[in-house]
Amino acid sequence: MARYIGPKTRISRRFGEAIFGPDKVLAKRNFPPGQHGVNRRKKVSEYGNQLAEKQKAKYTYGVLENQFRNLFEKASSSKGVTGEVLLQLLESRLDNVVYRLGMAPTRAAARQLVSHRHIVVDGEIVNVPSYLLKAGQIVGVREKSKSLEAIANSLAGFNHSKYPWLEWDNTTMSGKYSYVPERTDIPENIKEQSIVELYSK
Repeated sequence: MARYIGPKTRISRRFGEAIFGPDKVLAKRNFPPGQHGVNRRKKVSEYGNQLAEKQKAKYTYGVLENQFRNLFEKASSSKGVTGEVLLQLLESRLDNVVYRLGMAPTRAAARQLVSHRHIVVDGEIVNVPSYLLKAGQIVGVREKSKSLEAIANSLAGFNHSKYPWLEWDNTTMSGKYSYVPERTDIPENIKEQSIVELYSK
């Protein structure tokens, strides 16, 4: 399965945000990477800003170019505002929902849980991280995997009320994808309209 495996702190420093999760290095060095990162005052073009927003979205959700373009084309052919639908599709990915439910500390860890067959959807094992969930589906931990220390540690103290579109049941270690979140619900700092403008050129 293709995924980004390069230096994550460098990417986070490029955008000035901890897009891969908490980052101690970023907290200390919150300026662009490179020899002249501290003093860099380069003016960025409109195209550059649009490209940066696309890259940020790709890195945030752990999606490579072909997958991202396919999701954009799907969003373009759907009803609704293209940029918002794109983010809704990204939020509906199984690996993202596993992360949002607190089963894993990062999306990369969530993707690994899915790939290693620890996650079930409506009681059936699904090992495809890009699987798009529909409203009403139940995402849970496979029975044999409920004793995994990594999952227990991630769930410990996790605030499940952060995301109103997800309902968590602690007794069954599962969560319901109640509805597709609105743009105002999605916390990611992404200017989706810039992505639409980039692909529309």
